[in-house]
Amino acid sequence: MSDAETLELLRRIGWRGEALPATGRRLARVVAQHRTGYELHDGEHSFGAQPAGQFLKRGIDPAERPAVGDFVEIEPGQPPHIVAVLPRRTVLSRAAAGERYARQIIATNIDYVLVLTGLDGDYSPARIERYLSLIEDSGARPVVLLSKTDLHADAAERIAELRARLAPGTAIHAINGKDPASAAQLAPCLQPGDSAVLVGSSGAGKSTLTNTLLGIDRMATGAVRHQDSRGRHTTTHRALLQLPTGGCLIDTPGMRELKLTGEENLDLFADIEDLAEACRFADCGHGSEPGCAVQAALDSGELSPERWRNYLKLRDEREEQAATLEAKLRRQRGGRPAERPHAPRGRRERD
Repeated sequence: MSDAETLELLRRIGWRGEALPATGRRLARVVAQHRTGYELHDGEHSFGAQPAGQFLKRGIDPAERPAVGDFVEIEPGQPPHIVAVLPRRTVLSRAAAGERYARQIIATNIDYVLVLTGLDGDYSPARIERYLSLIEDSGARPVVLLSKTDLHADAAERIAELRARLAPGTAIHAINGKDPASAAQLAPCLQPGDSAVLVGSSGAGKSTLTNTLLGIDRMATGAVRHQDSRGRHTTTHRALLQLPTGGCLIDTPGMRELKLTGEENLDLFADIEDLAEACRFADCGHGSEPGCAVQAALDSGELSPERWRNYLKLRDEREEQAATLEAKLRRQRGGRPAERPHAPRGRRERD
């Protein structure tokens, strides 16, 4: 097969390069990860593969191992072996659950992150903000989807609420995941060469929407609990699927915990940061201090108490995760933990 033919096949699964790597090895994309190995696709066929020994070393950063969405170089064998992960153009990750700091990659080489939230008991603007905070530095564009419009008539009200709360230009759509005409709103995100990852809580309708986009009932679906509109994990692992539109979609299991990594900028809350900069004192605690622009915005209704509380929660979590990450890196370098800076001894007015 010629290089041109190989490139054409790879473009079916999201390859953006104009040439093949100089190593001459066979290329494929990771479409699923299982306990027993990986499932790859070369644009024409899917097949199983195992990671080479360097990916199995004790102490290796999990982020260095192959992840769903990666393009990898493979060497022949029974089964083939993944020997290299090509540079990732985008990475969506979160901090893994547990006390020890570890980063978990959700998907790589993606163009869009589709954040699906049900208009039932699943609806939570605070959780949407948490998702968007994780997406900010991934390199991918967020798209907020409000599902189950066939069961709830308040979609327009919810969209207006989110538009007032989220950054200008954030894409927000209300969809019925069972209706192909409604799901067609996502076509601009799923064109040939595009890759998107679908995230959201269990029961939000990810598998239902995936089946509609595929045009077949491939993904298992389940009912949700009446008390909180949550469902069981019908999707048990991340999987990359080729769509009839020519794009690729990565479906993910429902995420019960979305921990920040500690490296987020929280640009989503730039308006609050601007208010803090306008406070009279540089070290304003935003409580009863005179000249506090944040408290003035809360009193006037310019800033909602709920959004302010969510900002504080995410900011404190980011700082805690950042400190944990720094301590881990220092231990790896054989250094000592950084000393905490002394607290300021008095108020200092801004210049």
